[in-house]
Amino acid sequence: MSREVRVRFAPSPTGPLHIGGVRTALYNYLFARKMGGKFLLRIEDTDQTRFVPGAEEYIKESLEWLGISPDESPWNPGDCGPYRQSERKPSYMQYALDLVEAGHAYYAFDTSEELEAMRERLTAARVVQPQYNSITRTQMKNSLTLSQEEVKARLDSGEPYVIRVKIPRKEEVRLNDMIRGWVMVHSSTLDDKVLMKSDGMPTYHLANIVDDHLMNITHVIRGEEWLPSAPLHVLLYKFFGWEDTMPEFAHLPLLLKPDGNGKLSKRDGDKLGFPVFPLNWENTENGETAAGFREQGYLSDAFLNFLAFLGWNPGDEREIFSLDELIEAFSVARIGKAGTKFDIAKAKWYNEQYLRAKSTVELAPYVIADASAEGITIPQETAEAIVSLTKERVTFPADLWQQSKFVVIAPTGFDLDIAGKRWNADAVTVLSAYAETLEGYTGTYDAEKAKTMLGETAEAKEIKLGKVMQAVRLAVTGVGAGPDLMEIFAILGTEEVSKRIRFALATLEVIG
Repeated sequence: MSREVRVRFAPSPTGPLHIGGVRTALYNYLFARKMGGKFLLRIEDTDQTRFVPGAEEYIKESLEWLGISPDESPWNPGDCGPYRQSERKPSYMQYALDLVEAGHAYYAFDTSEELEAMRERLTAARVVQPQYNSITRTQMKNSLTLSQEEVKARLDSGEPYVIRVKIPRKEEVRLNDMIRGWVMVHSSTLDDKVLMKSDGMPTYHLANIVDDHLMNITHVIRGEEWLPSAPLHVLLYKFFGWEDTMPEFAHLPLLLKPDGNGKLSKRDGDKLGFPVFPLNWENTENGETAAGFREQGYLSDAFLNFLAFLGWNPGDEREIFSLDELIEAFSVARIGKAGTKFDIAKAKWYNEQYLRAKSTVELAPYVIADASAEGITIPQETAEAIVSLTKERVTFPADLWQQSKFVVIAPTGFDLDIAGKRWNADAVTVLSAYAETLEGYTGTYDAEKAKTMLGETAEAKEIKLGKVMQAVRLAVTGVGAGPDLMEIFAILGTEEVSKRIRFALATLEVIG
């Protein structure tokens, strides 16, 4: 292609950005970067009745969190602005009038009651899809059936009207989709969509085509739900005389529910306990809220990697990709046609891999912040020790503190189920002797030494260490499972370990 590659992501500010929309933005971004082009963001707010305050800011923050900010946008304009369709309103009417003048569109004065009556007549006649088309328009109140004088009189009087596209009655519309190959639709199946509404705002179909043309968009990568509209868009390019610069189209497969039955929705996420939005969302007008991946502890780079594989694959066995590696490997040709099941377990797996790849220094601030939220101040060294202890066992950053806070906070209670099974006379014997040994020890106390001393204590009492290890853990941590116990001992030190053992000995009742 001789032209600079220019793609766009064009969401509507009607609420939080669905994960499917985020994937669309990501694929557009990857394609633009791979081709050395530009990634644009255009806010499609022509339907002001559905506008939700805060939605545009949410879109911006979501893309920034993922590191895929657009080259041109409402907050970073280029030479093709404005980047909000509502701010481009004055230009759309002239394009619609040009189509009327060329015979490719017409004025329609039908009232809502008349449109409903038309649909009822067609339904009664057993028409499967009642619609305003090349046949029914001949029976309706429009500039194709009314005289020029009556049309002018109605316009001059200010009577409400819409402008509809005039779909040819017998024409095959062809589209070579980058993912799906040739798509062919007969025009007889299409209806005369409204291009300009009675309030003077354009519909998506007109504004989308005009803006893509004026913004020099070369490729339109969007969701499969727009595939039925693609033939109309191809016709509009033809009607405007813009066929030579018409963008190439790629319609992405749907994101499906985990069981594969239907499109993934917020309701599915709520039901199954996972988010379907990148960030937490709250509608300030009606109080509606939704959970986000970021706030649930997903790392942005892990989430991005997971998202890329929802419909695309690199053609080999690799699964872990940085953003730069995704750009290098990305190809529209490797996007599948079939819908992709959403697998939250895989999202968690990605998060675990990215967490484990980070250094203790990088992860320590999470521990420090979570401890601080509970009113506890811990030094960097302790935070790093906690990270080292737990990062191979956790899924989310918050787990680092939640699964190891006992390192800093001595238990005041114990898992009574474990105590009822493991806190026996042998455990008390070994722990009493071990506490006494620790209280008289002044040498180096690392994990290896802690284990050696504990093993020697059990051996001296002629008790197998394996029989009492869970009770030992219970005494020091309050629970029956967790990270390497000897590493915990090394972090705590002899004095703290002995102190905790003494508390457990004084608190728990011996069984049997």
